[in-house]
Amino acid sequence: MSMNSESNIKPDDRTSVQEIESAVSETSNHGFDKNFSWWSLFSTSFGLTASWLGVSGSFGTGLASGGAVLIIYGLIIGAFFSSAVAITLAELLSAFCNSGGQYYWSLQLAPPRYKRFLAFFTGILSYFGSIFTAASVTSTLAASIVALYGLKNPNFTIETWHIFVTYEVINVFVAIFNIYGKTLPFITGSALYFSLLAFIVTLVTCLACSSGNFNLPKFVFSDFTNTTSWENSGIAFIVGLISPIWSFVGLDAAAHMVDELGYRKAKILVPRAIICTVILGFVTAFSYSIGIFFCTNDSSKIVSAAYPRLEIFYQATKNVGGAIFLECLCVTTGILCNVTAHTWQARICWSFARDNGLPFSNILRRVDPNLKTPVNAHLFSCFWIAVIGCIYQGSSTSFNAIITASICLLLVSYCIPTVLLLFKGRSNIDHGPFWAGKFGLVANILTICWTLFCLTFLSFPYQKPVTSGNMNYVSAVYGVIVFYLIAYWYIIGKKTFNAGISQI
Repeated sequence: MSMNSESNIKPDDRTSVQEIESAVSETSNHGFDKNFSWWSLFSTSFGLTASWLGVSGSFGTGLASGGAVLIIYGLIIGAFFSSAVAITLAELLSAFCNSGGQYYWSLQLAPPRYKRFLAFFTGILSYFGSIFTAASVTSTLAASIVALYGLKNPNFTIETWHIFVTYEVINVFVAIFNIYGKTLPFITGSALYFSLLAFIVTLVTCLACSSGNFNLPKFVFSDFTNTTSWENSGIAFIVGLISPIWSFVGLDAAAHMVDELGYRKAKILVPRAIICTVILGFVTAFSYSIGIFFCTNDSSKIVSAAYPRLEIFYQATKNVGGAIFLECLCVTTGILCNVTAHTWQARICWSFARDNGLPFSNILRRVDPNLKTPVNAHLFSCFWIAVIGCIYQGSSTSFNAIITASICLLLVSYCIPTVLLLFKGRSNIDHGPFWAGKFGLVANILTICWTLFCLTFLSFPYQKPVTSGNMNYVSAVYGVIVFYLIAYWYIIGKKTFNAGISQI
C-alpha cells in the first residue's frame, strides 16, 4: 500500500491495519535510519529515567515530608508499582508495536465509536507528559548550576530569575544535540555509561570521605521527620512520595523509538529495555540513597539548602572543591538525561503529528532528509519547554507542580489503554512475544490503582497552612490541558485527526 492511498481509507476500516503497518515498517523507515541497537535503546530508556539522579535531585521534598525513611521506603513502593507499569507497557508494545505508543494502543483497543477520541485524548496527555518531564529535568539542572555558583561564591544571593535564565539557556543548549540523527545512538549510549560512572564516583567518594563519621542507621531507616505542618503523618508521607516516584518517570521512552530499530526487533527488544530500566533504576537509586544518607550529619541544613544534593556532597567531603566536582558529574549526567528526554518528546510529537493530532501537523510530521530527525517537531517541543520555564521562574512550588504533572499525565496516558485492554479482554487480542499471562493481569490492575492513587494524592498541597506561595498548582495545569484538549478536538481535531491511518 502506498502512502498516497491513505486518504482513501476510512477511520473505521481497521481490520488488519496492525499487521499491514508491521509489514510495511520493515521496508519503510519513515525517514529515519535504523541505526539503534538494543544497547542504544536501553541506554535511551535508562538515560532518561536515571533513577539515582532523579531521586537525589529532588531530595528536598522527600526529606521535608518524612526524612530519609521516606526516600528509602518510597523507592521500594515506587519500584513495585513501576514494575507493574513496565510489564503493562511491555505487553502493549509487544502486541501493538508502533512509535505512537499509548495513543496507538488506545486506538487498537477502544470500541469503534470512541476510538478516535480516546486515541486523541491519550496522545495529548502523552505529549504534554513528555514536555513536562523534559521541563522538570531542565529545571533541576538550572537549580543545580546556580547552586554550584552560589557555593563557590558565598556572597552571591540566589534569585529566582537566575534560575529562570539558566533554565532557558540549558533548553537551547540541549536542543542542539537532537538536530543530527546519526549521533543520537552514540550520545544516548554515553548517557548510560556516564550515568553509571557518575553514580559510582559520587557514591564511593562520599562514603570514603565520611569513613568513621557515618550517620546513625536509625536516621536512615527509622527516624520519621515531618516538617510540612501536615498533622497527619500518613498524608505527609504520601505527599513526599513525589521524590521517589519521579525517579521512575518516562518508562515509555523506548516505545517511541521503534522506527529506528525496526518493528520485528522492537517487539522483543523494547519490552526488555523497559523492564531492565526499572530493575537497574531501583538498584542504583536504592543503594545510592542509603549510602548518601549515611554520609550526612545535619539534615536541617539539607532541607533548607538551595539544592539539597550539593549540600550533602559538601557535608560528606567537607570541601567546596570536592562538592563542586561531584555535582559537576551529576550536572553532566543530567544534561545527557535531558538530551534523551528531548529525543523522546520529539518522537512523540512527530508520531502524533503524522495523524494530525497537533497544530501545524503538516510541518511537524516532516523528517529532515539530511539530518534524519524530526527537527520541526523537536523545535516545537523545545518552544513549549521554554514557555513552561517562563511560568516556573525558579519557584520551588512551581517545580513540584511540574514534577507532579510529568508523573500523572504520563500515568494516565498509560492507564487509558490498560483499562481498554481489560474492557476488551486480554484473551481477545493477539499478544506479542512478550506476554505475562496472569501476572500481566495483576500488573494491569496495579497500574490502574497506582494511577488513581497518584492522580489523587499528588495533587494535595505540599504544606499547611495553604497559601498562594505553597499551593499545589498542578490542578490548574490539568484544567488548562483538558480545556485545550476538548476545545481543539471539537474545533479542529474531530475533522482532521487520522487515528493511525497515516502511519501505514
